[in-house]
Formats: sequence, C-alpha cells, structure tokens
Amino acid sequence: MSKLKNKTAFVTGGSRGIGAGIVKELATQGANVIFTYLSSDQKAKELVDLIESLGVKGKAIKADTGNKQDIESAIRSATELGKIDILVNNAGLFINGAVDDESINIEEMEKQWNVNVLGVAHTVRSILPLMNDGGRIISIGSTGASRSPYPGLGDYSATKAALAAYTRSWARDLGGRNITVNIIQPGLINTDMNPSDGPFSEHMLQAVALGRYGQPKDIGLAVAFLASDDAQYITGTTLNVDGGQSA
Repeated sequence: MSKLKNKTAFVTGGSRGIGAGIVKELATQGANVIFTYLSSDQKAKELVDLIESLGVKGKAIKADTGNKQDIESAIRSATELGKIDILVNNAGLFINGAVDDESINIEEMEKQWNVNVLGVAHTVRSILPLMNDGGRIISIGSTGASRSPYPGLGDYSATKAALAAYTRSWARDLGGRNITVNIIQPGLINTDMNPSDGPFSEHMLQAVALGRYGQPKDIGLAVAFLASDDAQYITGTTLNVDGGQSA
C-alpha cells in the first residue's frame, strides 16, 4: 500500500503502544515518519529500523510533549526531512482520581493537562508554519470525553474533551488552507498499560459490542485513512474506534 507515498508525518509519543501502531501503519502506507518518545531509547531505535526496512525514512526524537522548548526543538529537527504533511498528536498522560480524593497529587494533574492539552495546542501552533496546505492534523482522544464508565476519570476525561473542542474549532480555523483536523477516540486497546488479559479486562469487555479488545494497528489504520486523500472531505469529526463500546 502506498496511499501516503512521499508524505512526511510527525507523531508525538510514537515509540510504544498505540503510538507505535500509528507509526508502523503510516510507514507501511508509504509515509516518512518522525516520532517523539520520552524514555525508551532501545524501543525507539528498533522502531526506526523497522520504518527504514519498509523503504521510507524514519527518525526518533527524544522530547517531552509537555515541555515547550522540547517540542519546538523536535519540530525543527523533524523538518530536516522537509515540510510536514501529517501531524498526529498521540502523546498523553493518564492519571485518575476521584474529585473528593484528598491524596491526589495536584502537580501530577497539572502535568497531565500540560501534556494532553497545552502540549497539543503548542505543537499545532508550532508546526502550522511548517505544514503544507492540504495537510492533516489528527489527535488521539478518548471515549472518556463523552462518557464516564467508572469513577475517577474526571481530570483525564476533561483533558480529552478539551482536545475534542479544539479539533472542532481548528477545523474552522484551517479550512481555508485545506488542512483537515480530526480526532480519534480509542476504546479498549491492547497495550502494555491496558492489556487484554489484565485483571479487569473481562469486566470492561461487557460494554464492548464486538466482545474483544482492539489492537494498536486498528488505531493506526484509522489514522492512515484520515491522513489519506480518501478522507479529504472529512474535518472537524470525532471518530470512535472502540468496537461499539460507545454504541
């Protein structure tokens, strides 16, 4: 498949889990892919090797999405491969806790907001002057933005709801440049942080129409679709990739 041939993608938080699934699929469909990561040098290197084995260019940049200087430096480094066609905002933090839990670490909650919301907003603003007209901006949200299946999700869900609101507004802002802006909201996806054989997986699957976990590749396929010409008239849209969990 080469629907994204000669395109260049920049993915935040791309070394593992859903991010790695996105990076692999974009590269499989022909895009050159630069991604940021925070901690795993070895996994990042292995992913770059995989990208390049597919005949496209790959680059990993160590950067904290919640740090303004890190993001600006990463974007400057990314554009060594040329202008950006596709931006995927995947990096995020998940910190839960009920509103009446006095043990909650407020500093960690603020960091979550900095990464999940302010970091995304700064990434978009920084990359727009370096993005080709007709580009694609795709953010990874959460079905928690519109439903709360269990207690303690308020702070995290609020960050993802803010990201969905940004998506709708940015679609209006950037329509004149033919840049589409969309958000994907994953459901239960099999990752290290939320394994399909985890202690609560059987209970959580009761809400999923398809009765199984999704895979990172499922999110990668959705991202690749929204990044392609097949989705050129789709913008300001929320796409749930959740096996019917939100049905």
